[in-house]
Amino acid sequence: QLQVVESGGGLVQPGGSLKLSCAAAGFKLDLSNIGWFRQAPGKEREGVSCIDWRDGTTYYADSVKDRFTISRDNAKNTVYLQMYNLRPEDTAVYYCAADAPGKIASTAKALCGPIYVHEYWGQGTQVTVST
Repeated sequence: QLQVVESGGGLVQPGGSLKLSCAAAGFKLDLSNIGWFRQAPGKEREGVSCIDWRDGTTYYADSVKDRFTISRDNAKNTVYLQMYNLRPEDTAVYYCAADAPGKIASTAKALCGPIYVHEYWGQGTQVTVST
């Protein structure tokens, strides 16, 4: 069964850090576009950061730029989202999405857009930033 599974969420104080992981089962992530999305209660889903498998080009939403970093460890078949200087407004369920291996997107930004279709979605991991 092809799937991705997120982990690493939790409760953190403002200014703190968390590292989310997205592990793939059944396929190789190094040939797949990957995106991290989040959805807070009452809000639309937001593309946070995405990475193009062909050249590693990345995209970050303005709200997380310079605070979040997306990376991949091909040996572990895992993609990470390192989050620094977390704010209460970062509180959301974070989802990992992956494309079928070899799928080509126009840009890394497009991967994070609302109309792009990713084939595989994880179940989500809760991130809560609060005192």
